[in-house]
Amino acid sequence: MIAPPAETRRTRYPGPIARAAVHPHSLVDRGFADDEALERILDRYPAELIDINLYDYDDAGQVTMRTGSRGDLPGSRLLEAIKAGRLWVNMRAAQTGCPELWAAAMEEFHRIQATYPGLKAVKNAGQLIISSPSNRTPYHFDAAGVVLFHLRGRKRLFVYPGDETHLAEHDMERVVARQTTEELPYDRAFEAAAQVVDLEPGQALTWPFYAPHRVENLDRFCVSLSMDFQTWPSRLRNGALYANAVLRSRGLNPRPTDRMAPPELAARWALSLALKKAGLMEDRISAIRRDFTPDEAAADGAGDLRAA
Repeated sequence: MIAPPAETRRTRYPGPIARAAVHPHSLVDRGFADDEALERILDRYPAELIDINLYDYDDAGQVTMRTGSRGDLPGSRLLEAIKAGRLWVNMRAAQTGCPELWAAAMEEFHRIQATYPGLKAVKNAGQLIISSPSNRTPYHFDAAGVVLFHLRGRKRLFVYPGDETHLAEHDMERVVARQTTEELPYDRAFEAAAQVVDLEPGQALTWPFYAPHRVENLDRFCVSLSMDFQTWPSRLRNGALYANAVLRSRGLNPRPTDRMAPPELAARWALSLALKKAGLMEDRISAIRRDFTPDEAAADGAGDLRAA
């Protein structure tokens, strides 16, 4: 299901992807999301590359996140904990963690990329996402282009305009500079502008660079491969956002990147390289607290970290 608003372009940032669109892919038929394949992947995946989150929402839709550690469950039991609970498991660096799936997905990516004239990825990375039937992923954005290859279950995605109302650059700066996770301030009034897509296995979704979005699983255990990609324009803008974050932390009021021409973006990107080398902005994400380990016997799939 796609219920788009009337306007054609849904972002203030330039780029060939103007709005969310569905593309077919052939990854499901290759068995990558079968239980046996997932159990093998979970068994061999490096624990330091696995993020396990549990989201709670208040009446206004604002999210509180708890983060877990991999624990020592074998892949079969970890998979059962995900199926029975309400966990969101993000397996980073899928290009090395599940190389067979990644190679097949890259073939599909190149075919999808060819449908957007002018789109040229210079770097690809990705995450294998396994999530519980009742999981809801909060309102957030990715600092990259994304192709979401859906492999199992059913998801409903809500994609919002990339304007200042729905995506404030000050919030983007904090995410790019790793001062906070990708979640953004959310208002239920945003729903009037959402483009809604129901995604089935064998479908992939693209959306404009940086477009905020959220996800609801439709009562089924879900598996997706989220492939991030950078272009040179996105790399320059991300560098400018990082530089602006550092400048703002020093009491300055830098110009928003959506008002910068390419030469200014390139200059800010160059500045960001020097600022990162100088270590002027502490990474606050790497030290995030871990509160639980998965437990298939727990009501939400999350056991006590201290007990583990």
